This record gives sequence, C-alpha cells and structure tokens, in this order.
Amino acid sequence: MASSLAPSRRALLVGSLFSAVALSLTACGSKDASASSAMDKDTIIVGYDNTFVPMGFDDNGETKGFDKDLSDYVAQKIGKTFEFQNIDWEMKEAELSSGKIDAIWNGYTITDERRKKVDASDPYLDNKQIVMVLADSPIQALSDLAGKQLATQGASSAADLIAENTELNDSLQGGGPLFYDTYDKALRDLEIGRADAVAGDSVLLEYYAKQKGGDQFRVLDENFGSEEFVIAVRKGDDKFREALNDALAQAQEDGTLETIRSKWFN
Repeated sequence: MASSLAPSRRALLVGSLFSAVALSLTACGSKDASASSAMDKDTIIVGYDNTFVPMGFDDNGETKGFDKDLSDYVAQKIGKTFEFQNIDWEMKEAELSSGKIDAIWNGYTITDERRKKVDASDPYLDNKQIVMVLADSPIQALSDLAGKQLATQGASSAADLIAENTELNDSLQGGGPLFYDTYDKALRDLEIGRADAVAGDSVLLEYYAKQKGGDQFRVLDENFGSEEFVIAVRKGDDKFREALNDALAQAQEDGTLETIRSKWFN
C-alpha cells in the first residue's frame, strides 16, 4: 500500500511546487510590469550632459537651459519631479535601459538606429548638424576638410553622420574625426588650433559662437541636414511617453514652447 501511494504523493508535491513557482513568477511579472513606467515614481531621473549649452548645462551647481525650462513646465503638467543627473553621453542608452535613469532629455536627436534602443516622445525642437571653423579658416566646404582634423563629441549625432559619409570620414587626418567626451572641449581645441573644425548641433555651436562675440567663428554653408529633438524613454514605457506628449502638445498650444525658444535663441 505504501509503495502505491508514494508516487501519487510525490506527484502531488511536485505539482504543488510547480504551482507555487508559477504563482511566484506571475506575481513577480505583475510587480515588474506595474513598476516599469517612470510614471509610477514621484521623482523621475533625467540623464543629460551638463556641458550641453543651451539645452541643459550646469551653472555653478544649478541646472539651466532650454530643456530644463521645458521640463519644469512638463513636471507641473504631469505631477512629477524631474531630477537631472549628469551621465557619460556615450553610455546614455545603456543608462536608460538599465534603469539608472528614466529619460534622456538633452537635445537628443532621434534616428532609426536609436529607435532600436529607446522609445521617443513627439519632436519638440528642430535642429541641424553643422560644421564650424574659425573665421579666418581657409575651409569653405566639406571637401576642404580632407587632411584636416575634424572634432566632434563621441556617440553624438554628428559622429554618426560623419561615419555614414565614408568619403569624408576616410579623407580626414587620421582616417576619422577626433572624438571628445564633451563639445566644450572640442570647441576649446578649435580655438587654440588643435582642431581645424567642429561638427555638431547648430543649437550648441551657434550659441557658443554668440557667447564669444559672434565674429570669431564661421559656419559652413554645407551641413549634414536637419533633425528633430525628442525625449527618450525606456522601450515599452507608453504611459510615460504619452504623458510627455500630452504636456508637450499643451506647451505648443499655450505658447510656452515659443517663450522658451525666444529666451534661449532670441
């Protein structure tokens, strides 16, 4: 009798164990799903490069810029607090997907390649990728960069576009651009002659030139084309993305976006 009951008892125990594991996994899955949106948090962590003027930058310990002003408006609309955290720009998507930050909001250009890694809000600002040289530079066109030192920020939109333009990329001194972790370092090297040109966002390069007086630099007529800035969120965080889109639409409708544009770009 004992031998005939033992297999049934073992089957019951095994069945109970599998049921318990299944319930545990289901519970964990439900918990993860409910916590997967940044909207489930009171404070949302925003990753940014704190030298990227005028979009978002550190000014004596205070975060300022176009994106910071816009985030203040959005925070009020969605009932959240945004905390800006300086990150390594080359690691931005990895920081987002790992959960260390909840958004990338710092003049972030959306591309097909980046859409594989992040979800994005609706665009809120147009931008171009341009090339800037010193005012007295002999460089007049992209073709004149052959054999020259072209600087840019690593993992930037400009870096991607240079790489795609293989003819230009291969013609540069060293067989490619000089990469910097921040644009301000690249621009300082342009000023002292360590670089012949800088490729980057028009919003940043033109703002930098204006702060320097406007006559020290010159922008080439040729550029790498237009693009759009968005807020990047984790893949699948539709709740947060839709809340951002609603707030951005309100900012457009009530004139807030135009007010912020006028403040930073005159």
